Amino acid sequence: MNGQAQADQADRRDHNGRHRAVRAVTTAVLRGGPAAAGLAAIGYGVHGLVGMRSATNPPNAAQWLVGGILVHDLLVVPVTMAVGLVLTRLVPAPFRAVLQGALLISGAVALASLPLWRGYGGPADNPSVNPLPYGRNLAIVLGLVWACAIAVIAVRAVRVRRARRSHVSASGPPAG
Repeated sequence: MNGQAQADQADRRDHNGRHRAVRAVTTAVLRGGPAAAGLAAIGYGVHGLVGMRSATNPPNAAQWLVGGILVHDLLVVPVTMAVGLVLTRLVPAPFRAVLQGALLISGAVALASLPLWRGYGGPADNPSVNPLPYGRNLAIVLGLVWACAIAVIAVRAVRVRRARRSHVSASGPPAG
């Protein structure tokens, strides 16, 4: 190997080393930044929970936290897995991800708005606490989610049909 080739090889090693170092720093920032922000938010929440005991009722909050974890692990995850398995068996691949996404979004929206559309959180003699028709609004949001899902499925169905036609025409007429 001549001197120029050795110098070029050394330059490549140096460039690769700097590239790896930049990548490592970028990865650390992109992972560490959100992790630090999340830990700060958790700390703020715990500080508020413990610091304002009369308003937050920490034992009740602990019951809700443990209950939420148990409901998630014993009910939500198994049901989600079972529905995903059924969709895997029954729904063709181009449409499966769309249905799974629409189901997950629907479940998350319905669960997050459960106290509102069930009417929890306020006395019955004060209608201004929950003044909106939350059940109707939930139905509108879910209707939009499913309308978008149906539109995406329709576009994918057209693409699949076109791909099949172009594949059949490219291969020629069937041999007889």
